Amino acid sequence: MATYSPDYLKRLLVAVEKFEQAFEQWMQTQIEFNHAESRGLFPTVRTKGGQDQATVQRLELDVAEAAGGAARAVHITGAQIGVAGIGAVDPVANWALMSEPKALVSPKDVRTTAATVRGRLNAMILESEAAAETALPAFAPAQLHPVVWSAAAAHWTTHQYRVAVREAAEALTVHWKTRLGRYDADDTVFWQQTLSAGEPQEGRPKLVWPGDPSSKTTKSMRGGLEPLAKALTNLATGLNLTVRNVTTHTRNELSEQEAMERLAAYSYLARLLDTCDARHAGDTAEAV
Repeated sequence: MATYSPDYLKRLLVAVEKFEQAFEQWMQTQIEFNHAESRGLFPTVRTKGGQDQATVQRLELDVAEAAGGAARAVHITGAQIGVAGIGAVDPVANWALMSEPKALVSPKDVRTTAATVRGRLNAMILESEAAAETALPAFAPAQLHPVVWSAAAAHWTTHQYRVAVREAAEALTVHWKTRLGRYDADDTVFWQQTLSAGEPQEGRPKLVWPGDPSSKTTKSMRGGLEPLAKALTNLATGLNLTVRNVTTHTRNELSEQEAMERLAAYSYLARLLDTCDARHAGDTAEAV
């Protein structure tokens, strides 16, 4: 299912296992807390009393080195976790933040992510070994936009392609509703209001393609964003309805190719939206 060779994926698996080992050795020197205990204000780990600081620092460096290799596996498998107000976060790469106030991740997050990565890598190794036996061209869904792939990855690796597309579609909408503070409109209305022409209204910011508004390229991009987003939103709605119908889901599951094409469309839209400027009511209007 990817362009990654079995040998490369196996090396990543070893890197993840090395990280888990180093992490658990370091955790033996720490007292751990969950998010409820830290109340979102305090660290989720604290060094135990009586620990030799030189030993603790050496173990921390071992974890940091191992995390450098394992973090690539998190990206490839799309195993990041969602953090409110932040977005997708890699607990493996950001393990050191557990020692900081308002820690974003906990030891449980790190362990769960590492275990998830191992499971997905094993599935990808089997897929890659099977693909190596054919002459079919390969592709790398992990290179899609992070918001899209993070939402789809868990279902993609278990061959639930229709669900993967649905989750990616919903994740992209939720991502932009959260960034723009829009919780008052359904998906279709949200995209229409956010990408339509005209000035933003109070509580209804807009995403606008950057550049000189008199430029033909800028006019073309701005004119195309709204119908593109609307069409993809309608596609997501249709997929959502059919997925909920067990009979339809069972008989008409998307093929890997069909799902990849749909994810690619959402990924393209996501990258276009990342390029846009967010404009709010009261911002200086552009000259036309």
